[in-house]
Amino acid sequence: MKKQKLAILGSTGSIGTQTLDIVRQHPEKFEVIALSANSNWKLLAEQVREFNPEYTLIVNESHTKDLEKECTETKVLSGSEHLSDLASLKNVDTVLNALVGYAGFDSTLRAVQAGKRIALANKESLVVGGEIITEELKRSDAELIPVDSEHSAMLQCLAGESLDDIEKIIITASGGPFRTFTKQQMKEVTVEQALNHPNWNMGAKITIDSSTMMNKGLEIIEAHWLFDIPVHKIQPVIHPQSIIHSIITFIDGSSKAQLGLPDMKVPIIYALTYPKRLQLDTPRMDWNDVQNLTFEPVDYDKFPCVRLAMESIEKGGYAPAILNAANEVAVQRFLNKEIGYIHIPEIVEKSLANIDWNDSLNPETLKEIDKETRNYAKSITK
Repeated sequence: MKKQKLAILGSTGSIGTQTLDIVRQHPEKFEVIALSANSNWKLLAEQVREFNPEYTLIVNESHTKDLEKECTETKVLSGSEHLSDLASLKNVDTVLNALVGYAGFDSTLRAVQAGKRIALANKESLVVGGEIITEELKRSDAELIPVDSEHSAMLQCLAGESLDDIEKIIITASGGPFRTFTKQQMKEVTVEQALNHPNWNMGAKITIDSSTMMNKGLEIIEAHWLFDIPVHKIQPVIHPQSIIHSIITFIDGSSKAQLGLPDMKVPIIYALTYPKRLQLDTPRMDWNDVQNLTFEPVDYDKFPCVRLAMESIEKGGYAPAILNAANEVAVQRFLNKEIGYIHIPEIVEKSLANIDWNDSLNPETLKEIDKETRNYAKSITK
């Protein structure tokens, strides 16, 4: 495997920092060309000093001068409009997109158009614009490799298999911290409780999405586009131990599952090296220990976000983009303690019911619908 030149978008977040841990383990395999962060300029400066990239970018322009003082031998860019420039640099082989939310769509699209390998941790790129990106992939030499643990598991299970032989994809979910809560108990959920995930260590937004199970809904939409499979063939199930990450059932009745401890470095390194593998210094399962692997159905009444996501992709068009924008606003409002936990799905459902677009789907109109939805979701009162 030749030495890969990387652009890491969102290098100070959970996925970005773990990616750099992998680079530290295999400096002979990876070279960092570009790093970006939203506002954490101090950590970004430390990363720049260690990995010496050609480019670095801070989205929050108020920190530009701070970064320039610390990174005198690296070209410093600022502002979100330059993220897609990093994603299409000529001397970059692989773009790891770990941006949060809709903000990652433009970078994914530009990387596809530039023929890059995209290690995609930004599922919202496919949620809001899966139709656009998959059409661009047909015209490009680009590769889109998922970083989500569930979709990485699907990809690993499909090695050597035909997509035509898939009968069903089973996508697992931990159930989050409120799996055993009643609907009444969920009315009293605090921000601190929702940020305390039982299995995974993730950023704030994705942790809240995991607790509402919107994350699973978004992953169902992502799987639909990644593997060109209808939503009715994708089944979410609760698997509290987070050991089995996905299961593929084939038309002959057999199934494959991918197992492992909850560790995002595994799907990250697989996305970077696919279809090959590299040694990774990370904890292993001890199969001498007694393991209880359990499954249970999703309670769609208690976790309506899953249903809303599945309905949105069945409706198609702009519905998934409306779902995503409304959810991003609702999650942030909850984190700001402006609304209660149970109001998150309510805001999403009202947005889907009250916003309708019939224009053709393209990047420009996506931005318009995203803006309109955010304004509407911000206006909804308790």
